[in-house]
Amino acid sequence: MTHPVRPGRGGLSAALRELDDLHSRMDQLMHAVFPVGGYPEFGTGTGTGEPWAPPADVVDTEDAYLVELELPGVAKEDISVEVADGELGIHGDIKEKEHTGVVRTHSRRTGRFDYRTTLPPNADTERVSADLTNGVLTVRVPRTDTGKAHRVEITG
Repeated sequence: MTHPVRPGRGGLSAALRELDDLHSRMDQLMHAVFPVGGYPEFGTGTGTGEPWAPPADVVDTEDAYLVELELPGVAKEDISVEVADGELGIHGDIKEKEHTGVVRTHSRRTGRFDYRTTLPPNADTERVSADLTNGVLTVRVPRTDTGKAHRVEITG
C-alpha cells in the first residue's frame, strides 16, 4: 500500500522515494505475471534472467531509516550491501535448491536480485549497518543533523 506524500516532510525527496517504491512494486507485479524463464503453473520457476527486487519495507523512524528485505534461505555471504552516491544497493544471488524427488510446484524466486533505493540527504552513510535474522535483512541507515532545517538570523 502506498502512502500519500505529506507536505512539509521531505518535499521532492519524499516524492522521489514514493516513485521509487511504486517502480519496485510494479516491477514485482510484472515479474509475477510474466516470469522470466517459464510459467509458474508448470513448475519451471523464474530462471536466472533479469535481476528482480525482493519484497521490502522502508520504515522512517525518529533516528534512522530502516530497509527490511525478505530473503528467506539466503546466507549472508550471498548478499552484498553497498552505499554510493546517495543510493543504497542490495544485491546477491539465490541459488536453486536441490531436491530429491519430483518438484510439483516451483514458485519461489531464484537467481540474481537487485534492490536499490535513493537515500535522503540527511542519511549518515558512514554508519550504515545490516543484520540478517530469520530470513529478513534489516539495513539501518542513521539520520544525521546535517541538512536539518534551522532558522537563519538576519544581520545588518
